[in-house]
Amino acid sequence: MFEIKYHKKISEISGPLILIKGVEGAKYLELVEIIVGEKERRLGQVLEVYEDKALVQVFEGTREIDLSETKVRFLGEGIKMPLSRDIVGRIFDGLGRVRDGGPEIIPEIERDINGAPINPYAREYPNEFIQTGISAIDGLNTLVRGQKLPIFSGSGLPHNLLAAQIARQARVLGEEEEFAVVFGAMGITFEEANFFIDSFEKSGALERSVLFLNLADEPAIERIATPRAALTAAEYLAFNLDMHVLVILTDMTNYCEALREISAARKEVPGRRGYPGYLYTDLASIYERCGRIKGKKGSITLMPILTMPEDDKTHPIPDLTGYITEGQIILSRSLQRKKVFPPIDVLPSLSRLRDKGIGKGKTREDHADLANQLFACYAKGKEAEELEVILGEAALTELDKIYLRFAEEFEKRFVSQGEYENRTIEDTLNIGWELLRLIPKEELKRIREEFIQKYLYPKE
Repeated sequence: MFEIKYHKKISEISGPLILIKGVEGAKYLELVEIIVGEKERRLGQVLEVYEDKALVQVFEGTREIDLSETKVRFLGEGIKMPLSRDIVGRIFDGLGRVRDGGPEIIPEIERDINGAPINPYAREYPNEFIQTGISAIDGLNTLVRGQKLPIFSGSGLPHNLLAAQIARQARVLGEEEEFAVVFGAMGITFEEANFFIDSFEKSGALERSVLFLNLADEPAIERIATPRAALTAAEYLAFNLDMHVLVILTDMTNYCEALREISAARKEVPGRRGYPGYLYTDLASIYERCGRIKGKKGSITLMPILTMPEDDKTHPIPDLTGYITEGQIILSRSLQRKKVFPPIDVLPSLSRLRDKGIGKGKTREDHADLANQLFACYAKGKEAEELEVILGEAALTELDKIYLRFAEEFEKRFVSQGEYENRTIEDTLNIGWELLRLIPKEELKRIREEFIQKYLYPKE
């Protein structure tokens, strides 16, 4: 009979890491089986190999591991995700194991979750609109198929509600297009996990979704694997089954904290704020797996969500994310205090690919002009608001008061909407035109006359 070989040469334990000596042929990211106390089986992953030594991260932690009694076996492969069309509508843990109590996935194919970024030469330029049903995104910071558009939030802001709403409502326009949502949550609480599951089930969105949930009490190494497992599922749906996939990852800050924890355990030289020096490269290896590929019908669009520590946009996580992605949606604490939901601050928010995904044949011919005019009017309204705070209402001109009223109405009627209110792009644009009726016609300098006549003064 074939005899399974186990190592017993664990020489050191440091936090979640074990050092194994006398190893031959171990590979980076190879899976390791650890037998604790003859019965308990844990999994680990090789993080570093040097000569005959291997540094292994234990998924379930190193508690109760005895240096002399614990046995270790190298499995010769990395973490693999079983893939078939049946993953749609299912819930998995951070490592891609079934979490919903249903049957195991019978795979058409198995893939290592550590996939490669898309080759830039093979990329197709993103240029098609995705409707989220949220006016502040669709109208002003438009999401384009194949784009990477992160949401920058802060502690206590309703980014989870926004993430669930986007997952429920997002769709591509066109009857022939198959659309799916892959939702990856890292380091969330049990209550948050239940909220997401209930939200998907009650709205029926679970039927077209794949959920990966990693809880806060689960090992840090699982948080490292969660976005990679989610993107592996997305790549299969997009490039094997020709589906258009929206990937939502929340919260990338928890992912980066796990990366810092592992880096500290490995005694690596820290970079900014204690994060490893390769944080940018690591984030890029995740974000750059989304996009469109020449000759492939499907696409992967990515919306990572991250909470900025102390609402600091210069913190390494949002800072580096901003370098890699094509814009950002920023949530505002002051708008939340005004009871505006979703509290999206449209002025500092940006979608760099907006103009590629809007216009005639995609959204509507007036979209670009209308968006530019709304931005300009809202900016003037916010200036008038600051002037009123500093100098008082008496210092405002009549035109300033008009812009001030416009800014208030814009936040109430355009930015703010119900948690279950799903607006079409036509609804969003029509609300924008209604708001512009507050502004004198001579002030509308960013819209072509033909659009003013057609949409601002439509013939009865």
